[in-house]
Amino acid sequence: MTEQMAAPKPDRTRPDVAKLTKAQARVEHKRLMLEIERHDKAYYQEDAPKISDAEYDALRQRFNAVEKNFPGLVTSSSPSQKIGAAPSGKFRKIRHAVPMLSLDNAFAEEDVLDFVGRIRRFLKLSEDDSIDFSAEPKIDGLSMSLRYEEGELVTAATRVIEVAEDHRREEIARMLAGAEITNEARAAAERLIKAAS
Repeated sequence: MTEQMAAPKPDRTRPDVAKLTKAQARVEHKRLMLEIERHDKAYYQEDAPKISDAEYDALRQRFNAVEKNFPGLVTSSSPSQKIGAAPSGKFRKIRHAVPMLSLDNAFAEEDVLDFVGRIRRFLKLSEDDSIDFSAEPKIDGLSMSLRYEEGELVTAATRVIEVAEDHRREEIARMLAGAEITNEARAAAERLIKAAS
């Protein structure tokens, strides 16, 4: 079953960010920062989210809008300058060989056009250069980096800024045991990758 992802509805109980005074923006920024930090802790450290993903996204969008309209409120401790929350501390720390980056949400055509513009600028492409995309609905869940050595699962780590937590490697290995890639599937994947390059 495919579910349409709708943009979070704006909070009509709060004043429009564009109409906030500097003093109101400072109060709203602090309120949102504390609320986002509370939800980050519940989600990332306690594995017990208190609100839906759409409600969380709406909080982040409002917070980002306040900072966009009042850039002087941005600090290094701002949620807009962080990814996720502090690691739980329950697992062994490892360093990712390649950073795991975060995806951003796109709720409207303008968001997608901004994304395409950033790609064009980064790759120094002209408007005439074509860019091919593959898109699919974002499914929120756990991002994992699995590293195998000689066919054995060595680390299973979630995304944190530079350091990751090795999450119960044995448990994850058992979960993945039924999903091993056969030589035939691996060969087919390699053919597809070769044909695409």
